[in-house]
Amino acid sequence: MVLLPKPALEQFSLMRNIKPTTFFSGIPLIDLSNPDSKHLLVKACEEFGFFKVVNHGVPLEFILKLESEAVKFFSLPLSEKEKAGPPNPFGYGNKSIGQNGDVGWVEYLLLTANQESISQRLSSVFGDNPEKFRRALNDYISAVKKMSCEILEMMADGLKIQNRNVLSKLLKDEQSDSVFRLNHYPPCPEIQALKDHDMIGFGEHTDPQIISVLRSNNTSGLQISLNDGSWLSVPPDLSSFFINVGDSLQVMTNGRFKSVRHRVLANSMKARVSMIYFGGPPLGEKIAPLPSLMRGKESLYREFTWFEYKRSAYSSRLADNKLLLFERITPS
Repeated sequence: MVLLPKPALEQFSLMRNIKPTTFFSGIPLIDLSNPDSKHLLVKACEEFGFFKVVNHGVPLEFILKLESEAVKFFSLPLSEKEKAGPPNPFGYGNKSIGQNGDVGWVEYLLLTANQESISQRLSSVFGDNPEKFRRALNDYISAVKKMSCEILEMMADGLKIQNRNVLSKLLKDEQSDSVFRLNHYPPCPEIQALKDHDMIGFGEHTDPQIISVLRSNNTSGLQISLNDGSWLSVPPDLSSFFINVGDSLQVMTNGRFKSVRHRVLANSMKARVSMIYFGGPPLGEKIAPLPSLMRGKESLYREFTWFEYKRSAYSSRLADNKLLLFERITPS
């Protein structure tokens, strides 16, 4: 990772002109082995749009193998990593996030969750021998996808939706537009020179998909935004997963579930490695509030396809309220 001179660092920093971070470990905790957790899932999605899961069924071996492969990849010389880039949208990226001027103290590898596409992208870096990384990715993604579908089915149960696979079937569909991201936030000693600034690793945003599943190493940095505008620091946990409600799920529940705004701050001493599965629907899927949740209620959103929303989201800045364009205007 290339270090920047102090003036250039300012574009990554954030003045403390917002409400201070809340240092609080009270993140909703859901035990997936407990069938009664479906009610806690709904409550967490309504109040936070974010929760932590334990007893999730993803083998620790899969988690540690992929983390090890990710660390090896990000330890390669920049010239080698760049063989997997530039991100368009998939591939290796360094500091630039998307095409619209957002930057962060991060390098990343963005992949489709499709196994064949993963193999092609890894071959560009590892030549004829990408097998170990590819196997680690596929094992991990398969296990996390299975867990995501179970969570979505528990959500449907908690919402008293008769068809419990109404959400999970979108991830199971062969055409599911799900993606996978490996992020590496190198240590940033320059933070100490910034004094009253924070160093942004990945700027505040919501995720456009249905559900996001995050796991990181034992380095802090992730924060979620609370209803009062303050930021809550999320303590890292090596063996657990953190789940985000995405914009699409907010729409499908007609605003009952909240798509959580979150960000990552850089660390002055330790590197952070995170692995995120973004469960998305097929490109042609129509996104609208589920009829079983409406029963006489007015829809807050106009119907759109996932392709339409994705195109709009990827042409906007990270911090933009991407759903604003899709809200239904009520006559005054």
